[in-house]
Amino acid sequence: MRVALVNPPWAFEGSIYFGCREAHLPLELGYAAALLTAAGHEAEIFDGALSGARADEVPDLVAAWGPDMTVVTTAPTYLFWRCPPPELQAPGRFLRALGRRGGRTVAVGPHGSSTPGAALRKLGVDLVIRGECEEAVATLAATGDRRATPGAAWLDGDGAAVLNGPPQACRFSDLAPLAWPDAWVRRKRHHHHRFDGGERGFGAEVEASRGCPYACTFCAKLDFRDRYRRRDLDLILAEIDGLIAQGVGYLYFIDEIFLPQEALLEALAERDVAFGVQTRIDIWKPAQIALLGRAGCVSVEAGVESLTVEGRAALAKRCRIDTERLSDLLIETRRHVPFVQANLIESEGDDPALVVAWRDRLRAAGVWANDPVPLYPYPASPQYRALWGAPDDRAWERAHDHYLAAFARFSDIQDQRPRDLATLEAE
Repeated sequence: MRVALVNPPWAFEGSIYFGCREAHLPLELGYAAALLTAAGHEAEIFDGALSGARADEVPDLVAAWGPDMTVVTTAPTYLFWRCPPPELQAPGRFLRALGRRGGRTVAVGPHGSSTPGAALRKLGVDLVIRGECEEAVATLAATGDRRATPGAAWLDGDGAAVLNGPPQACRFSDLAPLAWPDAWVRRKRHHHHRFDGGERGFGAEVEASRGCPYACTFCAKLDFRDRYRRRDLDLILAEIDGLIAQGVGYLYFIDEIFLPQEALLEALAERDVAFGVQTRIDIWKPAQIALLGRAGCVSVEAGVESLTVEGRAALAKRCRIDTERLSDLLIETRRHVPFVQANLIESEGDDPALVVAWRDRLRAAGVWANDPVPLYPYPASPQYRALWGAPDDRAWERAHDHYLAAFARFSDIQDQRPRDLATLEAE
């Protein structure tokens, strides 16, 4: 079977999307391609940014390749499945231009995982895969049978969504090392979430673990990338060594939470590469923080969220240390890592004067403490379900309307008020 794997050309005009807008490696499609190829299928990735093609060329390039099945992701890479653009503008635009030229059409990503019926109707695809997609895509290619594909969902003759089991989680630990075309790597000059000014070589994204052992109320992960797993060390190191050989000088670990993995850090210390991570600082000991710095870490994004014990408890952070100790660990991390960011969430429980004083203290020590940011209640988050229950076909619209009504300001990268979903998805 010939399978086209598509990361559509993304556009963010009018979106609430606050993730990075640079191009990133489509890891989920890379894993799927590797599994498909190992099973004897032909797989080709069409990336709307890294391929160098114009946005309007991508549907025709896919059609010219002649796929039996076309798989389209609804978020710009695994890195942003937890905070995707709510609107299905980019994949919808691509699919409309492709028409029926791509064989069977399949959507993967957070939208179909949480709200399969809405994703099926909006995109007009034959089916969606709920949850992690790489193994399910390989199963679908092998059997051709949606009923034999765990996590598949489709519309029946009456237009109701049929769910073939819950959202899927793959083994992950044994996923083979990914290899990317040299031309793609040469286009990856962006070093994600790096601000120390030491850029050398190309940037790349890698994944050493998947999922998170915590269940914070604001985190959109219930329907995908939830259960914590680690990738086999030899596999991730083989992938990293391949990237270094291609001229990569900076890696960003997309892991939901980069836990202290001393064997991995010691191996990175032996390699000429810098890297960045996202983590929570309360799980690190001072000796591990020092090792993190020696290993080449130049960027740490750490979630603090609230400055009170009660506030963190309300967010289900399960944080066992107080704010003073959190602050000390952040400052200690800055001694070893050039850029450290401490994230706060806009919360009614945090005294604004306390927030200002805390930010001033950390900034004086070289730690970047951001303005508290408003939360979008993604349908895959416990926050959404506490407000409205299980997501239905209007979950994204409900969350979007709530967000637009609740906040007068949004993220720093938005220079205009975001538009409603219906308007965006019609464009």
